[in-house]
Parts: sequence; C-alpha cells; structure tokens
Amino acid sequence: MLLDCGMFQGKRADARALNATLRFDPRQIDAVIVSHAHIDHIGRLPLLAAHQFDKPIYATPATRDLCTSMLDDAAHIQESDFEYLKRKGRAAPESAPLYTMEDAKRVAELIEGHPYERPFTVDHDLTVTYRDAGHIIGSANVDVTIGGATPHRLVFSGDIGRWGQPIIRDPTGPRGPIDTLIVESTYALKNHGTEQDATGQLADVVRRVAARGGIILIPAFALGRTQELIYALHQLCNDKAIPSIPIYIDSPLAVEATDVFRMHPELFDRSESLINSDSKIFDYHLVTYVRDVQASKRLNTLNGPAIIIAASGMAENGRITHHLANHCDDARNCILLVGYQAEGTLGRRIQDGLKDVRILGEPHHIGCEVATIDGYSAHAGRDELRRWVRELIGPIQRAFCVHGEPDSLLAMQQILKEEGVREVHVPRMGELFTLQP
Repeated sequence: MLLDCGMFQGKRADARALNATLRFDPRQIDAVIVSHAHIDHIGRLPLLAAHQFDKPIYATPATRDLCTSMLDDAAHIQESDFEYLKRKGRAAPESAPLYTMEDAKRVAELIEGHPYERPFTVDHDLTVTYRDAGHIIGSANVDVTIGGATPHRLVFSGDIGRWGQPIIRDPTGPRGPIDTLIVESTYALKNHGTEQDATGQLADVVRRVAARGGIILIPAFALGRTQELIYALHQLCNDKAIPSIPIYIDSPLAVEATDVFRMHPELFDRSESLINSDSKIFDYHLVTYVRDVQASKRLNTLNGPAIIIAASGMAENGRITHHLANHCDDARNCILLVGYQAEGTLGRRIQDGLKDVRILGEPHHIGCEVATIDGYSAHAGRDELRRWVRELIGPIQRAFCVHGEPDSLLAMQQILKEEGVREVHVPRMGELFTLQP
C-alpha cells in the first residue's frame, strides 16, 4: 500500500523529473491510504490511474470531498498552462501535463471515506484508524495495525497541525506503544509566531496598503490558508481593525474548497466565538468569490484599495501568476506571503528579495512591497512537533523523518532522539526498509 501519493514541488525541471517517475508498478499496489487533501500528498493519484491503478483509495469524508476538486483543478491547471505555453510558442516536453482530467475523475470513483476514530479493514491483516491531525479540514494521522502473531503498529503523521489554529480543531494524535513512526519535519528548525501576532500583522499590512490605495496580492493555498484568511479578515472587519475594502477570492478551487468547509461544520472548533456567533463565517459581505475567467481578467486592471487572494500558494501557477504579472511593478501594491515557500519556487525567489523574476515565462520587475507573515502556517512548529511526539506517550521503537528540507530533517531526528527514540532514520530517496515482525 501507499501512504499518500503527492506532487513534488521546487525547481521546475527537478520537480518535473521526480513527478513523472514512478518507482513501482501501480498495478501491484493494493490500496492508497491518504492523510489529507493538499496537493503534495494527493497530487499524483491521477498518475496512478493513468498507469491502470484501480484499487481502493481511503480518506476521511472531508478529504474525499476535497480530493475531487483538488485533483480536477490540478489536471485543469496542467492542461491550461500547457495550452497557454503552446500559444506563446514556449511549450516544451517538460511542460506537458502529467495526467488528464479524465484520470482525475477516475481517482474520485476509487475514494472511500472513513471518519475519525473508527477502525476499518484494508486487508484481512491490516487495519487503519484515522486521528484528527489538526492541519486542515479532514486531515489525519494514519494509525496502522498489521496483524499476525505479533501485530506491528505503524503511525504515519501526515502533516501535523497547530494548537489554537482558527476553525480547525487541535491535533489529537494516537496514544500508546508504536513500532514504526513516520513523521513530518517541515518546521523542525523554527517556531511560528502566534495566531494573534499574525492577525495583528495582517491588520497592519491591510491598513498600510489601503492608505496608499494599493492592492494586496496574496498567493494562498486554496485549501486551508484561503479559508483561514477569510476568517481573519472577517474578524478584523467586525472589530473595525481594518478599513472596509473589497476582498476577492480569485480561485475556482478555493470556492469549491470553501463549499466543502460549509459541508462539514461538525469538524469546526466550537470553542471559537465567531464560529458560535455566526453560522456563515465564509460569507462576509466584503468577500467576492470569483469563478469566471473574464471576471478574473478584470482584476488585472483593478484599482485599489483591494485584496486579491488567489492560488497557487507558492506562486508557481494558477491565477495569482497573472495578477503578479500585472500588479507587481506598482509601488503602491504589496505581495503578502502567508505560507511556506519551497526552494526554487517563484514565491521563494520573491521572498528572498529578487527584484527581476520571470512570471509566465516573461521578465518582470518586483517594484511593490513584499511582506511575509509566518504565523498562519498550518504546520506545527518546532515546539509543537515536540509536543505532538510527547503526547504519543510511546515508547517508539523506530522512527523515520520525512517531509522537510535537509536541515529540518536532521533537526527532527534530534528532537526524536531527545524524546527517547533510539533508532531514528532520515531516509534517502529510494532507500528500502523492512518492517520488523
């Protein structure tokens, strides 16, 4: 079985080579266990289907609902970007789509939904239980028991969320002895600012840019980060902490993902005042959801003050690239980065201060303000990762650190050793390990 099957992100040529290569025959896979619906965890599921995979894919109900939209969008973006490059005479083999929308639709037919805390059988000797990871709606830690005379317990963290994150409930990981732990390491080197700090910084940026009549361009993940920003802006407007300016959610995928949030209010954190006082937290009167392409194009000539939130979160593709191309040279405007920017991505280059970049294959000068807020991360920071490990109780016999840049992987390895895990590996691509009976 596979634990997730996500899209690699980073330098385009390198990412393309990794994404296009499958190190196994999908027809030999019996099942896929999905932790959550972010594209770096599900983005290559349609590639499996394109290679004749036709077995069950398991997910929580919210993740199942999100996967349909996320994968349709991923296929559509690949196809649309390729057509755009062909029209411009810049198409190359490495820019061809990895899969089609038909492949994405086949995946949707294979997904089964299973709620938190209810064990289900994948095979006669393999049982899975989902626990709330607190990362995005529907996200899960995967708790696997492999049967036999001496059962082996394997826990895959997926992506671990944060305590006190808006909308989403706090992480509730598995408890007790674990034979094998596979744990994410994204922010093992750093702690985030608090949610309150992040909201205060957001208010400062909005007030500052609105005062000069500018547009705030926010590359944001359509799933999770966009809904978190809508929630924060809703609160700030209610509190009169920011001026009442139009907010455009320019992403059909974000619109659909928000619909899934509306479908699953049972997963909301009921300790939050706005959730308890307002049943329509995503339908604030200043927010306009943009689906239509022509309406999106009109935003390219928009006069400020205004806020445009659009995917993708690392500014690698999607509608945000067009808005950046049209607005990045105006000193009144601001590019606001509110999420992780992987090495090699356009978002990372802008964050690192490069002034001359290529957007949609053409040179552009970044003449506007660039700001970063890191407190909105949905990933656990260093201390939160340690807290999550401690709350497993354990003992943990063996652990593998994954999902992080090299220094972060080593930092997570150190955290685990400090927490009493004697055998901790940072696996290399393609390295093989055997689960001990």
